[in-house]
Amino acid sequence: MRHTLLRFVAAGALFVTALTAHAQSQVSVLPVQGIVSLITAGDANVTVQVGKNGVVLVDTPPADLAPQVLTEIRKLSPRAIRHILQTSASSDRIGGTVALLGPAGARGLPLGQGLFGFGASAASRPNVAAHDNVLNRLSAETPAVAPGLIPTMTYFLPTLDLFNDEAIVLYHVPAAHSDGDSIVFFRRSDVVSTGNIYTPGRYPVIDITRGGSVNGLIAALGRVLEIAVPEAFEEGGTKIIPGRGRVSEETDVAEFRDMVSIIRDRVQDAMKKNQTLDQIKASKPSRDYDAEYGATPADADRLIESMYRSLTPPARPAAPRAPGGRS
Repeated sequence: MRHTLLRFVAAGALFVTALTAHAQSQVSVLPVQGIVSLITAGDANVTVQVGKNGVVLVDTPPADLAPQVLTEIRKLSPRAIRHILQTSASSDRIGGTVALLGPAGARGLPLGQGLFGFGASAASRPNVAAHDNVLNRLSAETPAVAPGLIPTMTYFLPTLDLFNDEAIVLYHVPAAHSDGDSIVFFRRSDVVSTGNIYTPGRYPVIDITRGGSVNGLIAALGRVLEIAVPEAFEEGGTKIIPGRGRVSEETDVAEFRDMVSIIRDRVQDAMKKNQTLDQIKASKPSRDYDAEYGATPADADRLIESMYRSLTPPARPAAPRAPGGRS
């Protein structure tokens, strides 16, 4: 009986060790440029800036990987996480926020301190910042989301602030992946974090229900290209961290934008010929890109449908009927 119990305990210890090793294998760290690094957790990317004032995160990891990500952050810096910048309201961008901050979430900073809260106490809980539309959407969710997911600071116009001796600029790119997308530019490090508007190696997700559109997505990718400097003109060039996938450069984003534009044009041309959605899907307008972006037939159909819905003008309300039944 004693030997059986010992074997049971040993097997349990091996199982826990295997789970820990698997979780650690899902988390990796890559120095990107300047004081900015990338932590990949599962297939989600978290951008990390570290310096004398603390740690800034762009988005958070999946909740189950948050402890491992926090361990890696502590290796980069012993200082506190001071700011979390949410690039959208999508669950894959904010899913680990509560796991990092606790259920109570962030504590709001005093007014007048700017988005990055100059003068905030080092003991303050992190500030969670996002575009106004992220706050509006998360506040309207039913059932209500955990308080820790709700931004404590929002912005409307492009916002620039200084943290860790580096200018950080937040740009709203409207109606792209969603209506609350932000791109984050770490100016001295020359790194752009894009969230879900750019996903190398896979087709983008256009969240129509949250205000996304294919034309807005193309415009957002163009905004990234306006910011980025190609390697030929600067040592290393601008590094671009997507919501998922590898660290990229300006030419990679340009190729991705061209792919989205070409497929959009094909769908739009078919719509002008009065083809139905099923007919457009059957014509496979993305066929020459599917293999390159690892798309299954279902992935391709989802992209085409989101483009079709995005390009379909809203139905006009019926005109009121005149008295006596005449219109």
